[in-house]
Amino acid sequence: MRVRAVPDDQLRDLGTMDWVDRTRRPFRDDGITWVPVKPSEPCDREMIPRPLYEGRGFFMIGDIAVIHGPRPTADTIDRIRRLRHPRGILWIASLNDVTRTPETEVLWGESGTVSHKENGYTYILDPCKVMFSQGNREEKKRVTEQVRAGTGHERVADMFAGIGYFTIPLAGAGAHVHAMEINPVAFDFLNRSLAANGLSDRVTASPGDCRELLEGAYDRIIMGHFEALKMLPVALQHVRKNSVLHVHSLGCCSEQIEAELACAGFSATIQVHMVKKYRPHLWHVVQDVHIG
Repeated sequence: MRVRAVPDDQLRDLGTMDWVDRTRRPFRDDGITWVPVKPSEPCDREMIPRPLYEGRGFFMIGDIAVIHGPRPTADTIDRIRRLRHPRGILWIASLNDVTRTPETEVLWGESGTVSHKENGYTYILDPCKVMFSQGNREEKKRVTEQVRAGTGHERVADMFAGIGYFTIPLAGAGAHVHAMEINPVAFDFLNRSLAANGLSDRVTASPGDCRELLEGAYDRIIMGHFEALKMLPVALQHVRKNSVLHVHSLGCCSEQIEAELACAGFSATIQVHMVKKYRPHLWHVVQDVHIG
């Protein structure tokens, strides 16, 4: 690729430069921004851009790089550091018990509270203290679109609200959400995230065990925990005709759901959605249960 070096203080003027080849993307190498040049224009050099990253997968939560799975190597840590220049690199070894508290280690730099942006919303959290699942992004959008396409006045229960993964976009779509969270640290971040998005007046946030907090009947119940099936009998006490439950599980559990529905005297249709692969041969699944 034919390129020119452009000083940082001139980057804002790239849109007015006639020599720029806009079919290719600029890139940085060793602190220098290299901008592709049209074939008819002079260049500083011809070079092959270094691949951005060829290592193990990671994701950014705010300005902190997060890695799941086996402990990463020093080479992986160095590659991520040079690519993204994060405040810190955090390894999440596991998630513990019902509160989904992560077991973590800061491998480079520092961690702490971040402001993370996703789909136009802000989430306040410390990834050392609470979980944030990037893999649920499309599922959050899917359910939010259902709410937005409905009456616009749904009463929604989010039984495992966390810091507001589902609560915030659903409230933003017009629902009034009853958000329940048993982990006091996550509950604090939930309230901070609601305030950051100006949604506190659309959410009733309740700390404690959701089985003891459900109240009245809901149009929609979000059961975003892999142990949700165990709590389905309680949730079914708070539905009515046309209510929808979103039951998360590892692997499909539609047959077990049908059995619980029969015991409770309900008829329903169940739609199964594959969210993401959790590990080889095992999927994170959501069952949409439409009460008849």
